[in-house]
Amino acid sequence: MSAGTPTNSGELKMLPAATPPGDGAHTPITVTPVSPSTPVAPATQAPSQRSTGSTSASVSASTSASAIVAGTIPTRQLSELPRDELDHLAEEYGLDPTRFKTRQHLVAAIHERRQMIASLDRDAMLDVIRWGRRPVTVNATKEQIAQEIARIRSMKFAGLSQRGLVVLARMRGVTCSTSDPVPVLIKRLKKQEGIFARLNRKRRAFLGSLIAKIVGDGSTAADYQFLPGDTPGTSGGGAGAAVGPSPAGSIKEEIEESGLFGGITSRIKKSADAYVNQKLDEIEARIDRKLDEIDRRLAEWRDKEVANRIKILKITLWASVVVAAFSLIYAYIKVYFVR
Repeated sequence: MSAGTPTNSGELKMLPAATPPGDGAHTPITVTPVSPSTPVAPATQAPSQRSTGSTSASVSASTSASAIVAGTIPTRQLSELPRDELDHLAEEYGLDPTRFKTRQHLVAAIHERRQMIASLDRDAMLDVIRWGRRPVTVNATKEQIAQEIARIRSMKFAGLSQRGLVVLARMRGVTCSTSDPVPVLIKRLKKQEGIFARLNRKRRAFLGSLIAKIVGDGSTAADYQFLPGDTPGTSGGGAGAAVGPSPAGSIKEEIEESGLFGGITSRIKKSADAYVNQKLDEIEARIDRKLDEIDRRLAEWRDKEVANRIKILKITLWASVVVAAFSLIYAYIKVYFVR
C-alpha cells in the first residue's frame, strides 16, 4: 500500500514492535484508525488537476472576499430602552406612563401611538399648532408636531377647525371619527378631562386673572408665525380649513394652561427671548451699517487711488513727450546748424 493511497477508516494497520536485543519475538502494535473528517492529501496531482484546484481556490477566495460587507450598528429598539427613557418618551407622545404596569404594555402603547400619529393629517395637525400657538417650523415632521400638540393643555376650543378637533381628541385619547361634528368632539374632550382636572383648571384661571390685573397685562392677539417664519403656500392650511383667530396668548391663559409658576416662567422666558431678539436685530443692523460705511470708504479710497495713478501716468506721458521733443530739436540743430 503506497503512502499516497488513502486508507479505509475501518481497517487497522499492524506494525512490528521494536524488539530488545536478543529477543526475536515480534509484538504487534495497534494504530488508531484515521478519522473520516481528516482526508489524506494525495502525494502527486496531474497538471490539469493542479490548475483546476488553483482556479477553484481563487474563485472561493474571491467569493469569500466579496461576501465580507461592512455592517452598520443597528438602532436601539424600544424594548431595549430603560424604563425612565420609555416613560419620558411616552410623556412626549401624550401618554400617561403610570397607567401601564409592565414595560411590554408601555412599549406596545408607544408603538400604537406612533402608528396613530403617522396616520393623522398633517394639515389638521398644523391647525392645532396654530390654534395652540406652539413654536414649530414649517417643515417639521409629524412626530415633532405631535410632541408639541401633546404639550397643549388648553380647553378653550374657539377658533379650532373640525379636523383639528379630531387630531386633538385622538392625541388626548378620546375615541372619535373624522365625521363627528364639532359639538360632539368638544363634549367628549371636556368629559375626558375629569372633575378634579377641571377644578384645578378653574383655580389656575382665577389665579391668572388676578395676576393679569396686578401686572396690567394688555397683550393683544398677534398673527401666528412658524419658526423661523411663515411663508405663503407652505403653512399647510388646505381648502375648507375654517380656522378662526388664534387665542391671544395672555398671561392669564398661560397660567391657566401651565400653572402659576409655569405660566410666569413662560412669560418671562418669552419676554427675555423677545428682548434678546430685539437686541440681536439692533446689533445686526449696526454691523450692517458699519459694513456699508467700510465699503463706501474703501470705494472712495479706491477711486482716489485710481485717480492718482492716472495723474501719474499723465505726468509721465507728458514728460516723455517733452523729452522726445527736446531730443528731436537737439538732433535737428546738431545735424543742420552745428558742423
